[in-house]
Amino acid sequence: MPPSESQAGLLDVFVVTPQGVLFQGKAQSVILPGENGVFEVLINHKPLIGRLVCGELFVDERPIPLKRGVVKVMLNRVVAIVEGISH
Repeated sequence: MPPSESQAGLLDVFVVTPQGVLFQGKAQSVILPGENGVFEVLINHKPLIGRLVCGELFVDERPIPLKRGVVKVMLNRVVAIVEGISH
């Protein structure tokens, strides 16, 4: 039986706004602008729920400018719910 993609070292990443989905896909790394500073999520990260501030979220090396929001990390899944993109 082949290993699942999570076992292969990828995160499931979802970035959503009230208007729709900004990003949905797989990534090795997600860097987020947290309320207490910038932090990175990698495979097998401890579960957390945190607040996000206005800044750039990076999925691998792809930047996504965002307004404030929240993030949930659990079981190799990253879900960021944000107010919208910043300009």
